[in-house]
Amino acid sequence: MSTYIIRRIVLIIPTLFFVTALVFLVVRLLPGDVVENIIGQYTPLTEGNREAVRHDLGLDRPWLVQYFDFVGGVFKGDLGTSLQYQQPITEALRSKLPVSAELGFLAIAIGLVWAIPIGVLAAIRQDSLLDHLARSAAIGFIAMPTFWLGTLVVVLPNVWWKWAPPLNYRSFLDDPLENLYLLIFPAAILGLTISGGVMRLTRAQMLEILRQDYIRTAWSKGLRERTIVVRHALKNALIPVITLVAL
Repeated sequence: MSTYIIRRIVLIIPTLFFVTALVFLVVRLLPGDVVENIIGQYTPLTEGNREAVRHDLGLDRPWLVQYFDFVGGVFKGDLGTSLQYQQPITEALRSKLPVSAELGFLAIAIGLVWAIPIGVLAAIRQDSLLDHLARSAAIGFIAMPTFWLGTLVVVLPNVWWKWAPPLNYRSFLDDPLENLYLLIFPAAILGLTISGGVMRLTRAQMLEILRQDYIRTAWSKGLRERTIVVRHALKNALIPVITLVAL
């Protein structure tokens, strides 16, 4: 096991190198130029001032030199400066990452709270009305674009009831209740998409586990259905579900 873990950790190095190099190259092959975004909207864009800005930003150097300068900065904890906003990237991450992390964890929690129980119930009541409704809802949640649903949540209540969800962010440390009230709406929207896949996978894994010999043995011993489902079937069925949620 230790050899396997060490091998996987070592493989992270070439993987990160390949991914960063690919992203670095693709960004520079895309049409347009960051210089146009910086000065094009403020001053007339001429070849002279374009080249001056490119020189100041170091964009006139070979791509390979730029890439290894970036990699060297990463090893020092310096991700560089945003070319468009002229702000250190580490500062931007420091201010934005906690918000994204809180939203992500809250969305996962909302998705799991009802996706796993419904997936289990759909499996133990296979082909019932609940099972058909759960499968249809799961497919709908997976197919529903979150940006479309988010737009509806912002626009329709405002049109029908003159109400809109709060849009001004408040830190959890400053006002916990206001923070949760703000994030509950986007987290619920993201949680719907998460719950669709989790619900389908939970149902499929439970159906497979419930057909195993040790489950039939548990039934033959006269154990209660709740004990068989919760203590014997569910904990084994959740292994691939946890993998999905981690991704």
